[in-house]
Amino acid sequence: MSTTTTTLAIPGQLLGSTSKYQPGPGTHIHESNLYASLLGSVRIVHPAAAPTTKPTGPVKRLTKLSALTNQSSSSSSSLKKQSSSPDQLPTISVTVSAEDNHHNKKREILPEVGNVVLCKVIRITPRQAVVSILVCGDTVLEAEWQGLIRVQDVRATEKDRVKVYESFRPGDVVRAEVISLGDQANYYLATSKNELGVILATSEAGNTMHPISWKEYRDPVTGLTELRKVAKPY
Repeated sequence: MSTTTTTLAIPGQLLGSTSKYQPGPGTHIHESNLYASLLGSVRIVHPAAAPTTKPTGPVKRLTKLSALTNQSSSSSSSLKKQSSSPDQLPTISVTVSAEDNHHNKKREILPEVGNVVLCKVIRITPRQAVVSILVCGDTVLEAEWQGLIRVQDVRATEKDRVKVYESFRPGDVVRAEVISLGDQANYYLATSKNELGVILATSEAGNTMHPISWKEYRDPVTGLTELRKVAKPY
């Protein structure tokens, strides 16, 4: 009957030498050592001891010393091979149980009022830009949340002169601030502060542009400029 022992390991943790263990699920070999590939419980299964059998009949007497020596050598070699057989080594593995999954599952981060987020513009209308929120603070969100940048929230001044198509274009990456949880479908975002706005833009020709002012990006290949609400670098 085999026996098992368990402990906890993290990915990359040294588990032991291949001379002491044989690899199981959730492990990998590097330079004759076994390492954990998963975060989970280490399981070591010790093989059952092989039953010993005694000869049931008389042993044939050998008449030649050379034959005895050869058989003894062969028997010794066989025992050596048997003792070093991988089947006789404990098997070490790393498994993730349901309890481990529960503890390791990330708590879902939801944007809150005052958070600075990174989002990507999906589409624009004359009154607003529809965006997909990708990052909240320093955390990449597991799920994408939809947000709206309304025309009155684009700039802090001259709000009546703001045009959404002159501030954002689909595909732009925008740094914005959450100003309201909005309705059930959207967060309300604003780019009215100087450090908020477009941080990455692609030109109509498909080239990554560089900001040249607070309201313009330039295509370095074609030399053409396009209007944006540019985020001031930190």
